Amino acid sequence: MFAAPDLSDRRYELTTDRAMALSADVLYRAWTQEFDRWFAAPGSVLMEPRIDAPFFFQTDFQGARHPHYGRFLRLEPARLVELTWVTGDGGTEGAETVVTVTFTPEADGTRVRLRHAGFPREELRDGHRDAWPLVLEQQEKALRA
Repeated sequence: MFAAPDLSDRRYELTTDRAMALSADVLYRAWTQEFDRWFAAPGSVLMEPRIDAPFFFQTDFQGARHPHYGRFLRLEPARLVELTWVTGDGGTEGAETVVTVTFTPEADGTRVRLRHAGFPREELRDGHRDAWPLVLEQQEKALRA
């Protein structure tokens, strides 16, 4: 049975946004079907864009592989992707957090707003607050290449 995570006892969250010279369709597809094009290690993605469908992928960072797990909570093509985000030490430490990405068309592309909620500790939130802007920058570069 589908159930969104209960974040009531994990109040730490962040929001960041970025204007990108890409269409909302391209960005939606990147978040639902092309994680290995811009974020995940090639060949590591097991993902189907369907509500409550579990997914898995790995990233390579500083010589180590980092597993990521989650499931899609809401999908609105070219408008919104909401998913759970679970990583290990130094990430979410096993907590099922929620990432909500919205796509708003603008004259030169799309405004991407990312909210990441449900961190169990402030310092975990702070690490992601510093990382997400870099990830979105990396996403835009990879998708424009």
